[in-house]
Amino acid sequence: MTGVQTCALPILRKNLAHWRKWARRRGITCFRLYDRDIPQFPFAIDWYETAAPRTETHLHVQEIDTGWKMEDAQYTAWLVGVCDSICEMCTVSAEQLHLKRRERQRGTSQYEKHADAPAESHIVLEADHRFEVSFDTYLDTGLFLDHRPLRAMVADNIATRARNHRGTRLLNLFAYTGSFTVHAAKAGASRSTTVDLSNTYQAWTARNFALNGIDGNAHTLERADVFTWLVQARKNGERYDVIVLDPPSFSNSKKMVDVLDVQRDHVKLVTQCCELLNPDGELYFSTNLRTFEIDPKLTQRFPLRE
Repeated sequence: MTGVQTCALPILRKNLAHWRKWARRRGITCFRLYDRDIPQFPFAIDWYETAAPRTETHLHVQEIDTGWKMEDAQYTAWLVGVCDSICEMCTVSAEQLHLKRRERQRGTSQYEKHADAPAESHIVLEADHRFEVSFDTYLDTGLFLDHRPLRAMVADNIATRARNHRGTRLLNLFAYTGSFTVHAAKAGASRSTTVDLSNTYQAWTARNFALNGIDGNAHTLERADVFTWLVQARKNGERYDVIVLDPPSFSNSKKMVDVLDVQRDHVKLVTQCCELLNPDGELYFSTNLRTFEIDPKLTQRFPLRE
């Protein structure tokens, strides 16, 4: 074990003790355990306790690309040592540690299937909602843990509207596996539309709906290019009370009409979404682009808050 690993393990141990208690109080079985807390240990480690009928603990470990240079043998020995140390500290078998390398992603590469990955899925809980995850098939598992606070905000918004007899119709754009829609539907959304270009992820969303007993007649799935869909929705006079807009930072998918660049395109996307809002409606816009800057034109036109 290297000195760096020795320094990192007490942090892992402390984090695990704290976050497991925190998660159990909230009906959550998956959480970020470690997020590159020290630069010399460049990993993001997520803890997943799967729900019945297969109750297991899995670790989703992502090595963050630092640009460090090592000889192949030295790097392999270092990485094996890191994984062994993580498994020992978390008392998880090596078979249940799933290692990925997180590099800068372009286009749809973060969503591409790993050719040699087993197509095995598991169920996890978040606020007592059930979600399907896959640890090996793609770079991501199917549930973005960093979006949990925003999912809770959307659910609280819908629940408050329902209690006050206000509109609760939801639009979820670039929906991935539909987790925002699940939270909204369970909070009381009367109807929803979930838009994504991928057949794979729309099928995944349908399975998440089924896991949570969500009526597919009231909560519809639309496989479409969001840009094209927004134009048609406006022509059709569609209106929504809550809209979730969470585009990728960049996408050059062949299925899309044009390339998506969130910095360049966010003004158009936000404006089109606002045109679909009811008078007291609210839009939640999210981006993971670290260098993102909101266009001043939007702050002049809409009452924005971060």
